Amino acid sequence: MSAAETMRALLVAVPVAILACQAGASLVRRFGQPPVIGEIAMGIVLGPSLLGWLWPEAQHWLFPASVLPYTSVLGQLGLLAFMFLVGLELDLGALRGNSRTAVAVSQAGILLPLGLGALLAFPLYGHLAPDGVEFTPFLLFVAVAMSITAFPVLARILVDRGLYGTPLGALAMACAAVDDVAAWCLLALVVAFSTAGSPFDALTAAGLTVAFGAFMLLVVRPLLARWAKGRTDRAGDGVVLVLLFSGLSLSALATDLIGVHTLFGAFLFGVAAPRGHRRIEASSARLRAVVVPVLLPLFFVHTGLSTEIGTLAADPVQWLWTGALLAIAVAGKWGGAAGAALACGQSWRQAMSIGALMNCRGLTELVVLSIGLELGVIGPELFTMLVLVALITTAVTSPAVTRFQRLRPADPPARDPEPVQKAASRP
Repeated sequence: MSAAETMRALLVAVPVAILACQAGASLVRRFGQPPVIGEIAMGIVLGPSLLGWLWPEAQHWLFPASVLPYTSVLGQLGLLAFMFLVGLELDLGALRGNSRTAVAVSQAGILLPLGLGALLAFPLYGHLAPDGVEFTPFLLFVAVAMSITAFPVLARILVDRGLYGTPLGALAMACAAVDDVAAWCLLALVVAFSTAGSPFDALTAAGLTVAFGAFMLLVVRPLLARWAKGRTDRAGDGVVLVLLFSGLSLSALATDLIGVHTLFGAFLFGVAAPRGHRRIEASSARLRAVVVPVLLPLFFVHTGLSTEIGTLAADPVQWLWTGALLAIAVAGKWGGAAGAALACGQSWRQAMSIGALMNCRGLTELVVLSIGLELGVIGPELFTMLVLVALITTAVTSPAVTRFQRLRPADPPARDPEPVQKAASRP
């Protein structure tokens, strides 16, 4: 295919992906679900699981093989920017007054699914591990995949249910913040271990990552804050936006060279970016306005093209494995978080609500699964199973919280308009 033909095909694929995901998001909102559910579902619909099964010629025409590398790169750029935004909006200040409970709930919500996932990895390895993959990286990745919470989607559900400014909302956000940091650190270690040639190389990569994180917090953050505060020219906001995007790209490159993943570098740059600066906030809002509706749908479609539910339908045993993964995911995350909340003095209803919120996986889980598939640690069958687990657990979260809190979907939003507006813009 010539360059002109590839460009024409790209000009078809991109708007189809964007419009389809927008339609899916709008549809699920009517049922009280976060938009990411519709976006994930539309990605699957456009892939071999439905469109490719019913009308393969149309699917190949919409997304020909020559276009997929370009849509993948655009989707990855969107993911880099999104991970920067997740890091930027991660508010560890929510731990004030909730630190004991938040740490206990988040750690129980990580350690229990880690342990259960590791146990399940033993029988999974012989059936679903790709050829040539060593057992230890496979076990570590399955364990980490079971322990993910989608911080942005959790925030959106709290906003939609009018819980963002409540004690439950503050506690859930604090738990998710601690969980997010711990999970991404664990994932960085797993990636380093999977790509390193020896344990020494993995430890070196981990040490360099810690050093890079310290450099970002102790050097880059104050420099960026001083620079952004001192901008007084009219082009200041545009220059700050360019600096933020360049910074997250270079930070992603640094962690890639270290031996972890580019997404971890973008996340670190977001964590290190200074809060409370008008120009930083305005520039991140402009970045979000493009990334979420335009670039992220390309990632959802690329994920859908890698998800083939038909491979599970052909073998009933595969569905048994999917059920086992779903049971472990719910028991570990929901059970662990709810149990820890009860032990810390929360009521049964509040504890179950926190457990349901921590069980939400959403886009964050898809990011983790894509990393595993890209590294070859998991194969297409296990990838498809875990995508379904992410979709189901995220879809259950909103109605479960409504049930336990006895709130209607139309209940009023949180009292603080600024954080509500920010959180509502997330997937």
